[in-house]
Amino acid sequence: MTTRLADIAAQAGVSEATVSRVLNGKPGVAATTRQSVLAALDVLGYERPVRLRQRSEGLVGLITPELENPIFPALAQVIGQALTRQGYTPVLATQTPGGSTEDELTEMLVDRGVAGIIYVSGLHADTTADMERYERLRAQGVPYVLVDGFSPKVQAPFISPDDRAAMTLAVTHLVSLGHVRIGLALGPKRFVPVQRKIEGFVRSMQEQTGLSAQTIETELVQHSLYTLEGGQAAATALIGRDCTAVVCASDMMALGAIRAARQLGLEVPRDVSVVGFDDSPLIAFTDPPLTTVRKPVPAMGQAAVRTLLEEIGGTPAPHSEFVFMPELVVRGSTASAPGDRNRP
Repeated sequence: MTTRLADIAAQAGVSEATVSRVLNGKPGVAATTRQSVLAALDVLGYERPVRLRQRSEGLVGLITPELENPIFPALAQVIGQALTRQGYTPVLATQTPGGSTEDELTEMLVDRGVAGIIYVSGLHADTTADMERYERLRAQGVPYVLVDGFSPKVQAPFISPDDRAAMTLAVTHLVSLGHVRIGLALGPKRFVPVQRKIEGFVRSMQEQTGLSAQTIETELVQHSLYTLEGGQAAATALIGRDCTAVVCASDMMALGAIRAARQLGLEVPRDVSVVGFDDSPLIAFTDPPLTTVRKPVPAMGQAAVRTLLEEIGGTPAPHSEFVFMPELVVRGSTASAPGDRNRP
């Protein structure tokens, strides 16, 4: 205990006696000094005594898809930290195959009296889903924000990356390396982010390669699953159609594309270039390090929290979409097209 007091006192720049007074809840300590001691406890990893813990402003639900794709835990971490800093307690509810549905998770959170809910890549992104569920939630007085996906049928704030711009960044990079037969591997067509990526891809390919929209859509776009295996299947098909580069709608799919190339006896990037999407944690350390389009996760997560707290505070955010610009991160999985090695 003495050692702990000494550590906290040194960290806070006060005496051990002052630390003791704060921990025991005794008067006679200035508010700023008390805050310094509490901050020292947090920094050193000591748990605050129960009576000194900040009262929660309430619970906020965060509903995400499965956590196997590392971009979802990364976004959950940003949102969770931002909520905690504002005095709220995040409650993470994850959808898993065969597990609870989004509606069931929503009902569970509402029953627990959450102050609001943030949905990530939920049914709002599925053009075939019934959007009435969100209007029913609003009628219950529960504020919410929708991340990754847009529906004109839902009067709520949306937070999205610019999927069309992401494809323009990827295509421009690959065309500059001499690639013309560029394939796009992505998820099922019913999802809004998929449709937007296709729009951006087709437009950029038309403008920069001169290929027709019909050729691009029928030969160079391959739908699959948002998994490593899905990326492998899609890339195998695209490489079979003479693509020298593959743009993937997630980093997990991109890892599958690299596996597909290797199983076909090809090297990345010498024979096939691969571009991912997200810039998930650890993706810079793959073999080869993955060129990818970085999703602006910190900005999107913080905006989602800020927007939701405005709704909770009685100042509704505009019922519109906040779109965040992605960024191309060039690493080792892209290179000049195989027939273009002599380019300067």
